[in-house]
Amino acid sequence: MTRTEYPWLLPSAMAEAELPGDRARARRTVRDWVVDITAFLIAAGIALIALAAIENEGSTPDAVLVVDSVIGAAACCALWVRRRWPVGLAAALTALSIVEPVAGGAMMVALFSLAVHRPFKPAAIVGAGALIVAPLQPWLRPDPDTGYLTSVIFGFLLILLVLSWGMVVRSRRQLVLTLRERARRAEAEADLRAEQAQRLAREAIAREMHDVLAHRLTLLSVHAGALEFRPDAPTAEIARAAGVIRDSSHEALQDLREIIGVLRGPGDTGEGERPQPTLTTLDALIDESRQAGMKVTVDQRVAAPGDAPAATGRTVYRIAQECLTNARKHAPGTEVTVTVTGGPGDGLTIEVANPAPTEPYERVPGSGQGLIGLTERATLAGGRLEHGPTPDGGFAVRARLPWPAA
Repeated sequence: MTRTEYPWLLPSAMAEAELPGDRARARRTVRDWVVDITAFLIAAGIALIALAAIENEGSTPDAVLVVDSVIGAAACCALWVRRRWPVGLAAALTALSIVEPVAGGAMMVALFSLAVHRPFKPAAIVGAGALIVAPLQPWLRPDPDTGYLTSVIFGFLLILLVLSWGMVVRSRRQLVLTLRERARRAEAEADLRAEQAQRLAREAIAREMHDVLAHRLTLLSVHAGALEFRPDAPTAEIARAAGVIRDSSHEALQDLREIIGVLRGPGDTGEGERPQPTLTTLDALIDESRQAGMKVTVDQRVAAPGDAPAATGRTVYRIAQECLTNARKHAPGTEVTVTVTGGPGDGLTIEVANPAPTEPYERVPGSGQGLIGLTERATLAGGRLEHGPTPDGGFAVRARLPWPAA
């Protein structure tokens, strides 16, 4: 999360939002100390000017002058708690300024702090009270050098100026905090989107690895099992099985290298990309399954398979590949029927079905993940996929994919 490089230059209220959870931020920052000292000196200066004016006037008794000095000093010192109790301090100094001109500077600073640190309502109430009592002080303790009306108007304008200035400062701080919160929220949402993108990428890679490698590894398992359980098979059959194992291993390595190349990104290797499977390579997939000993019947009624969209043809290939792999694992020895129909404007339909298994087979843990991946793949391609058992105990997968008209 982005933070200000120098939080000590911020007011304590903004530093609290900037560094949540830091206990030290509850104290005054360096900026707060500078502002508080400046406010104290300004209030003390105004008090000294007022005290000098009272003393020069000559009609005020010395005892009253001493009381004014003590009260003025106390009012200035009270400003150090203006951040903690702004409402009470502003109200008390407003009432005190009615009879004590030396407290006028401290009252102005307190009103400014109230407008900065509290919402509009309490600031408006105390400010209205200050405006109401503003005519009383020059009436009770008049300044001989300034007329009554001039003193009242000057007091009104000064109170309104201080309150308006404080409200503007508060509004600006609220705006900065709001923008900072929006930036933090946008940053968090960006991180969340990045995590979701990474998760989707991992899922896509895992699905691709399953679709690609499961078929090859199943071929290896079938032929390796045949060699294990038939060591007395004819030499030609053993050689053919060994050749299929070698070719399947080579293809699996090529597919794995391709997926790793996607992970590395372009430019990391000088090797060209392998051609992606399409509808025209479906026959090669069928031949490969037949060489592994499967019984596959193909009914392809697509007039120009080479004209099919690349994404749609690749999806059909992956669906057929996964279905043949599942049939080899869960229904060994059965005849699998692959039907592909369609054309431009009508879409492509592929249906793969197999009857109930006639041979015992070992259930594979985690079965069904491939069908979930196929459903997602078909949905991303703009089509739909249905799968489930058939009335005779077999299993069928049917997918319909778009093929726009030329």
